[in-house]
Amino acid sequence: MLKSSDKSHEINFIAKGSKLEGDLTSGGDVRIDGHLIGSIKTQGRIVLGEGGVIEGEVLCKTGIIGGEIKANIVSEELLTLKSTARLNGEITAGKLAIEPGANFTGKCSMGALVKDINKKTNKPSSNNKEQIA
Repeated sequence: MLKSSDKSHEINFIAKGSKLEGDLTSGGDVRIDGHLIGSIKTQGRIVLGEGGVIEGEVLCKTGIIGGEIKANIVSEELLTLKSTARLNGEITAGKLAIEPGANFTGKCSMGALVKDINKKTNKPSSNNKEQIA
């Protein structure tokens, strides 16, 4: 049985040779060595193995990418592109680490601006302006 980095949740796993079409939502960590066509949203870490492929939107807390992503990816904290990574899309991350040899085509936004965007999207919206007395 696989356990996540915080040792309290099991890891969701899509094995090599598997193909999943649809959206995946998880509260824990996810590892993909197969092929996912659809979006993935996790409150934990996503690990994409060297042979793994994701075609769709990705939202995670942290990510380690070793395979191929044809999508936009949002990582609240650290996103790591391993030397075998092939990413075609837009990256939004708190921090970004790219190993030599990784291929990235697209644009990237990172740092304090990303954290501010995440805070704004998590707050309930209000059309009423607050007045200071």
